[in-house]
Amino acid sequence: MSEVISYWPLIGVAAVVIGFVLRLNPALVVVAAGFITGLTAKLSPWDVLAILGKAFTEKRYLLLFLLTLPVIGLLERHGLKEHAQAWVARLRGATLGRLLVAYLAMRQIAASLGLTSLGGHPQTVRPLLAPMAEAAAELRHGELDDDERQRIRAMAAATDNVGLFFGEDIFIAFGAVLLIQGFFVEHGIRLEPLQIALWGIPTAICAFAIHAVRVLRFERRLARRARVQDVSAPSQASE
Repeated sequence: MSEVISYWPLIGVAAVVIGFVLRLNPALVVVAAGFITGLTAKLSPWDVLAILGKAFTEKRYLLLFLLTLPVIGLLERHGLKEHAQAWVARLRGATLGRLLVAYLAMRQIAASLGLTSLGGHPQTVRPLLAPMAEAAAELRHGELDDDERQRIRAMAAATDNVGLFFGEDIFIAFGAVLLIQGFFVEHGIRLEPLQIALWGIPTAICAFAIHAVRVLRFERRLARRARVQDVSAPSQASE
């Protein structure tokens, strides 16, 4: 006979969703959801506490990431975005394309060396890269509407993703490289991690070239829109 699966522990997922919708304290929501899941799975409160304690001690490195969030928030409150935008505005040769392509190269090279924490959405893209990209676009192409700002922010986030994803595959100690090695071993093909990492270099170069072209094409569309507006402005004024 097949064992009957209880779906009651999934109530913990609903508790997380409800807690976040009601904007309750995230830490309390997660802990409460853990207790709800554990109790509906017929664990004692002491067992749930033991599981939470074990997870906390094994994942203490996450505290380093969590501590950066309030620091970034405090910096933003005191004008980090504004200072980044003002700094870009003072650079004569700064353009949206040059900025994002340069960040893409830096992110990919750093990730290939195992330095994956040098960038990221919360600590780099949102407070620094996206505002700098917006400022560079405004400097060259004039005032931006809300849709264009959202597209620039999305392009900045995509630049970070592409640089990290294809750069870290070159680092021989990265988990995905070791996973690929294990897959080949299971099928009778023995490869060293260095061999797999080296074959990741052509892919990373292609990803860099493709995304750089996407960024430059995106900037050309902004420039085209700015020229159209400049041409239509005098005719509207004469009417």
